[in-house]
Amino acid sequence: MLERLDKIEQRFDDLTSLLADPDVVQDYERVAEYAKERSELEDVISAYRAYKSTGDELEGAEAMAEDDSDPELKELAEAEVERLRRQLEALEARLHELLLPKDPRDEKNVIVEVRAGAGGDEAGLFAAELVRMYTRYAERHGWKTDLISDHPTGVGGYKEAVFAVKGRGAYSRLKYESGVHRVQRVPITESSGRIHTSTATVAVLPEVDDVDIHIDPKDLEIEAYGSSGPGGQHMQKNATAIRIVHVPTGMVVSCESERSQTQNKLRAMSVLRARLYEQELEKQTEEVAEARRSQVGTGERSEKIRTYNFPQSRVTDHRIGLTSYQLSSILDGDLDEFIDALVERGRAELLQGS
Repeated sequence: MLERLDKIEQRFDDLTSLLADPDVVQDYERVAEYAKERSELEDVISAYRAYKSTGDELEGAEAMAEDDSDPELKELAEAEVERLRRQLEALEARLHELLLPKDPRDEKNVIVEVRAGAGGDEAGLFAAELVRMYTRYAERHGWKTDLISDHPTGVGGYKEAVFAVKGRGAYSRLKYESGVHRVQRVPITESSGRIHTSTATVAVLPEVDDVDIHIDPKDLEIEAYGSSGPGGQHMQKNATAIRIVHVPTGMVVSCESERSQTQNKLRAMSVLRARLYEQELEKQTEEVAEARRSQVGTGERSEKIRTYNFPQSRVTDHRIGLTSYQLSSILDGDLDEFIDALVERGRAELLQGS
């Protein structure tokens, strides 16, 4: 590990020198590339330098602890040795964590698909609340959201809503939200005050570049149709909405959020690439997934991952056993307590596996 860290530190120093090189400074693309790489190494370098400094301090304290000429100083040195050893162990554990392989998709933008599940109109209303929750979460992190397609219900909910979240690290945080979300509350239409249980499903897909997956144009059926806009003077007179069918898989994607047919086609293709990429990834990891299912359950999206209980203002994530009684705050996008805990669990599993 130390040899690897020495190489990383050398690269960090090289990047620092390059960013100060007058020739490099003139090339904005190279500056951006080097600055990004250096930024990604900063946490490792900070921990490694603290590790080396603590190691040097420990050597000095151990030398003092071996000196019997001053019993009082020896006792102080021994206490310092114990403290520094604990600190060194903590820094070593931190370095192991920082050197874990990262998901190459973590920095990607994402496409979030929210669909109403069991529960009729109530499920649609809950789906709309989840869309708002993720939109507010994105705002808190300075990310941009763009609606790609939606199928609203007559009571203000969604049968389905698909939107993009664009910002650095979006997938690294939102990937933990895929699954079935369950709500328990008294619907507005319930006269007897009985609590209903409804569900909505969330799928979080990394946005896929053209180079990541190839789609043969011959496999596509593309249809343009009139967008269901707000009507009146804004009604689309041209067929700007796009529906794409991927014939080999039967996958259908539509987009009507833009006024331009070209923009709608680009957005629909983005969703299609993400879905096909996810499908291909699932095929490749099926053997690993099967082994994991046999140990910890299916882990499929048909299993609830989180419950939102309105009567008790309680939110529980069933994967990590974490409960919060700040439901209104969470639905307003304050999700970091849950996502931080899920990130830590993921790191712990990687550490255990390594």
